[in-house]
This record gives sequence, C-alpha cells and structure tokens, in this order.
Amino acid sequence: MRFYRAKDYNDMSRKAANIISAQIIMKPQCVLGLATGSTPIGAYRQLVEWYNKGDLDFSEVTTVNLDEYKGLARDNRQSYYYFMNENLFSKVNIDTDRTFLPDGMEADSEIACRKYNEIIHSVGGVDLQLLGLGHNGHIGFNEPGIAFETETHCVTLSERTRKANMRFFISEDHVPRQAYTMGIKTIMSAHKILVVVSGEDKADIVRQAFFGPVTPQIPASILQLHNDVTIVADEAALSKCTEKI
Repeated sequence: MRFYRAKDYNDMSRKAANIISAQIIMKPQCVLGLATGSTPIGAYRQLVEWYNKGDLDFSEVTTVNLDEYKGLARDNRQSYYYFMNENLFSKVNIDTDRTFLPDGMEADSEIACRKYNEIIHSVGGVDLQLLGLGHNGHIGFNEPGIAFETETHCVTLSERTRKANMRFFISEDHVPRQAYTMGIKTIMSAHKILVVVSGEDKADIVRQAFFGPVTPQIPASILQLHNDVTIVADEAALSKCTEKI
C-alpha cells in the first residue's frame, strides 16, 4: 500500500485526480471503476476542470460504477446514475454508451447481478478502481460480514449506512433498503485501486482497515492483500496512523 498524505479535502481531491488523469493519459481506452458519495466529488470536479482546459480526453474511456440503489430509476435525483451524470458524465466528452452501472430498476436480483457481472467481464475488467471508505469499513455497498469471494450481488444496507446516506434524501424512510453492488472479488480483480478518505470521523476505520487484521467484519481490510493500492487521505483521516506511515 502507498499512502499519500493530503493537507485537506481539496488537496486530497487534487492528488486523487492526478492519479486518475495519469491512468487516462497512459491508457486512453482504460476502464475506470467509479464511486459515488461526497468524498470523490472534489476529484471529479478537478477532472472536469482539466478536461475544460484541454488536458484530458475521455472519448475512449469506459466506466463501471460500484453500485446502484435497487428500485431507483436513472432519472431519480438520488440514483447513482444521476449523481455520475451530474458530477462527471455530462461535463466531459465521455461516450455514455460506455458508462455502466447496475440496473436499479431490475426487480430480479439474480438477473441484475448476472448482467452486471457480464458487462464487467465484457469490457475486460477494471484498470483503476476508485473507492471511498464507509464508517464501518464497507467498500461499495459490501457491508461487514459479506464474503470476500462475492461478485455483484444484492445487499440489504445496514442502518448505519442508511443513516449516513440520509443527507441525500428527504428522510430516512426514503433511503432505499437494498442496493446492487460490485462484490469484493470484483473489486480485488482491478489492476489498480485508489482509495480516497477525508475527515476525522474516518480516522478510526482507516487505522482498523489498513493496519488491523484482515477480516470480513471490516471489508476494506482485504485491500491489504492487493498488490497495487494507493490511499489518498487528508491529515484528519490519518490522525490515528501517524506512527504507521
């Protein structure tokens, strides 16, 4: 694992965007695994800025997102497709026919997961997978206790995860209870993994995930076994790991 210490959220976002942009420049037809949530927004904003300056070209890039809420249509403002379109896809020259997320409107979980696994395999796997880190150590929507060998699957979200996402909805009652998510096995198959973490509230889980035992109870801990993981975190998120880095 490589750690890059950032001064703050904006510095973290720039450093992460540098790594993503390098991947695109080195391999214009790369497959990016993308994440949603508040943490990567700054990195997407920086990528858009560089695109507008003519420094980046997304025309040959393919993307596969980590997850999507079950039961939300693409035009729902809380869907992850809507999020990606608002924060990245609509602002760069990416071919939207090569932007993939699980089908949240497919009611049959087995069909939805099988189709998404087929898509990921058909594009040749992920070159660079972007991840955030949940307070309970989840990556994607892989909650504690989920087996490491799973591919895309339907997960029932923990109450803590639902409460963490409540800020995007009218109330907790409106937060979906299930989601389709890329599994740990799929994430670990990516050639490179980039984790972005910000905030003092993540300091405990950063220490547990990256310096504690590898256990399904902390899903992100499995990243310790991947051979190419980069973690970009701000000072606050790394505040309990100073002697480790």
